[in-house]
Amino acid sequence: MLTSTCAGGLSRARLGRLHDVMAGHVAGGDMPGLVTLMSRGGEVHVDVIGNMAIGGAPMQRDTIFRISSMTKPVTAAAAMMLVEECKLRLDDPVDPWLPELADRKVLCAIDGPLDDTVPARRAITLRDLLTFRLGLGMLAVFPDRYPIQKAVAEAGFAPGPVFPSFAPDELMRRYGSLPLLYQPGERWLYNSGTEILGVLIARVAGMSFADIGKLRLAWAFAFPDSAGSRSQPAVADGAAFVGSQSGAVYALDARTGCLYWKFDAAGEIRGAIIYRAATRSSQQPVVYFGDVFANVYAVDARTGSQLWHVRVDTHPAARIAGSPTVFGDRIYVPLGSWGEELAAASPDYICCTFRGSLTAIRRDSGQRDQHWNDPDARSDSVAGGRLGEPHGVAIASRRIALRFGFDVGHGELSVRRGGP
Repeated sequence: MLTSTCAGGLSRARLGRLHDVMAGHVAGGDMPGLVTLMSRGGEVHVDVIGNMAIGGAPMQRDTIFRISSMTKPVTAAAAMMLVEECKLRLDDPVDPWLPELADRKVLCAIDGPLDDTVPARRAITLRDLLTFRLGLGMLAVFPDRYPIQKAVAEAGFAPGPVFPSFAPDELMRRYGSLPLLYQPGERWLYNSGTEILGVLIARVAGMSFADIGKLRLAWAFAFPDSAGSRSQPAVADGAAFVGSQSGAVYALDARTGCLYWKFDAAGEIRGAIIYRAATRSSQQPVVYFGDVFANVYAVDARTGSQLWHVRVDTHPAARIAGSPTVFGDRIYVPLGSWGEELAAASPDYICCTFRGSLTAIRRDSGQRDQHWNDPDARSDSVAGGRLGEPHGVAIASRRIALRFGFDVGHGELSVRRGGP
């Protein structure tokens, strides 16, 4: 039985998929019946499936259930809010935020000594925490008789009616002192996943877990004439700067979402918007960005007025493959080729004449300063056309991190940690 009120907020297609999944649990015998309820944007959706007991009366919308452990769904919902905001991903390791759980050791046998371990086959993920399959948790063997049970009790996690109430960092220190009972993803163990998940959420969000539930959407902005946006925004000086698929760059009030200005570039903005505050030499704050047609722009961050614009490379296949990076008085622009492999079908085309280059331009004027690329012709193709040997690959990242270094053109350019 499906019932709903109002006409907004929920996707019919997604509600249908949710029904199929939940009905599958009933059909598979996991439970005799269930009731799901969702509320969003003023719309309430209720789905009633199955019976109140095996062979019993049909489930009703107002059937009374005994519920407990509500910390778990609330914590899971907070985690999924961060997934929705792309701050977390279900199958990415949690090591960056929970270093205490990095490089884990796993017991060879559940009844074995604590030092008889092997390395974990993979890192613990958010999905492992949500499903209680991280390898830590309550071992339901009574009375305690394994060495790991004694270690868990000494760490303060002995099973009982009162759960541990350690401060977040202390909680993680204690969990980090224990080996995993099972490999990540291998076995369900009760409760530890939720305790650790609360710490993860607080660290990712940069606030206490108690404050997470108070967060509300402040505003939303729909990009006109665009089906999406692949640009990484910059938030600075009370404004949010973001590019769009149509080539428009918007400056929005970070508090209200109101439009300050709009700038139209020649093509889609796929990389990051780079903001630099005013300095003695530059009297106005500036945003730098590039479009897919190898154009780079400098725009006054306060007014949206263009300060300069330059096409970094005139090759017809040139495109900006990543995000420009400002370092010192230069802007480093990664370039790749656009469809050159298609043009190579012609025996008259010298392939590949452009690929994997890097150009440095002056911050103050956009003047091209240095360029690294060497596609000399080296041989003939089967069809008799000349071939230019590709050098390197396109630098296709959201942002060039110069401090990591990279090598373009078979070692012709080497950038060390910290800069060029």
